[in-house]
Amino acid sequence: MFTVTVTSTTTGASRAWVVQTAPIEGEAETVAEDKGPSPIAPEVKELAWGAGAFIVLFLLMRVVLFPRLKKGMDARYGKIRGDHEGADATRAAARAEVAEYEAEIAAVKAQAAQRIEAARNVLEDERTAALAELKARVGTQRAAATAANEAARAAAEQHVSTAVADVSSRAAELATGKRPKAADVTNIVASLMGGSQ
Repeated sequence: MFTVTVTSTTTGASRAWVVQTAPIEGEAETVAEDKGPSPIAPEVKELAWGAGAFIVLFLLMRVVLFPRLKKGMDARYGKIRGDHEGADATRAAARAEVAEYEAEIAAVKAQAAQRIEAARNVLEDERTAALAELKARVGTQRAAATAANEAARAAAEQHVSTAVADVSSRAAELATGKRPKAADVTNIVASLMGGSQ
């Protein structure tokens, strides 16, 4: 018979079994080697530890982590939706302000056009009044100039007719030797001068 000595050495997660056999005196030597636990089949306590860790992690995820994650995702989704709604509201407000601005611009343009038209009408009225006043002044000055011209003409005509009468009277006296009557000479000169006009 043999004496079997089993020594176990553990390093990290692996185990090594060393089987040493020593023959007993007088017996034949037969060696049966023990291969140890199967590397594929896990032990019961490893299964228990794995299942316990899985259950703890599952409960931790289900009870603590997933609700926090869901809460964070819902908050993020709500913030994004709120930002979109705020952007839509801001865009609508901006469009309303632009429409209001354009309406105000149109009103200001219309008011400016009315003021320009009113100023144009006032200027036209002032120009018409100034032209009428100028025409009246020119008419007055023309009438005064015509009257002065007529007075000068009458005076010159009187002077010329007197001079023509004197010259005619002297020429008739020299031609006939007698002095014609002053009234006859004046009538003849006036009829001649009146007919030439």
